[in-house]
Amino acid sequence: MDESLLIRIFGYRAAFIHGDCAMLDRWNFVKRHMPRTGNGERAFDVGCGSGAFTIGLAKRGYDATGLSWDERNQAVARERAAIAKAAKAKFPIGDARVLDQIEGHTGRYDYVLSLENIEHILDDRKLMRDLAACLKPGGWVVLSTPNKDYRAITPEDDGPFPTEENGWHVRRGYTGAMLRELATDAGLEVEEIASCSGFFSQKLTWVMRRGRWLGWIAVLPVRFFAPLVDPLIHKLTGYPDLSVTLVAYKPRFAATGE
Repeated sequence: MDESLLIRIFGYRAAFIHGDCAMLDRWNFVKRHMPRTGNGERAFDVGCGSGAFTIGLAKRGYDATGLSWDERNQAVARERAAIAKAAKAKFPIGDARVLDQIEGHTGRYDYVLSLENIEHILDDRKLMRDLAACLKPGGWVVLSTPNKDYRAITPEDDGPFPTEENGWHVRRGYTGAMLRELATDAGLEVEEIASCSGFFSQKLTWVMRRGRWLGWIAVLPVRFFAPLVDPLIHKLTGYPDLSVTLVAYKPRFAATGE
């Protein structure tokens, strides 16, 4: 099923039901922490993929910039932004691994997103510091990444994980403690560590991976129930969520040393 065609027919929200169920879960997470705005706050989506979150934020009123090294993905993202009439969405080319060397981003943004990106990058400490440096004082990092304790949806999710950056995950995932360590090292205050994409989302994703477009059609009628029932299943069974999430704040005031 072509995502651009779906966007033409149903609007930008179609991008969040084109992929697996975790995509919609992450969008719900982002929306909880990034309310609609009429003030034109700036949002920076680092590792933006095909631009769904950047476009979604632009439609919510943000001056949204999506960064990726992939020229093809950026061209697709620009096309979809035009279809969705998301004039506030911009898609420059750039590599998150050298974010500190790209001009024009330091201290610029009210929100910086990093969704399912940090697990692809060996020097995660540098990345978190670079994300923090892009924030204005008083800004937020909004991040998701695989939960180290997830249960593999398909066997390849158990690794092996490469020791060099080749596009796949270079580590299995993170715990809340690991994200807190990275955020604190970058000078951020942790506001929330949580998780998303529970049992039902994961099982529906398995169906989609096995059935491809037929799986997508089979899952479509029930996928919207996953965010409703997954928290209850997690509470009753302890089944681990697929992703761990972080919201962290850049202090407005320098420490006084007292």
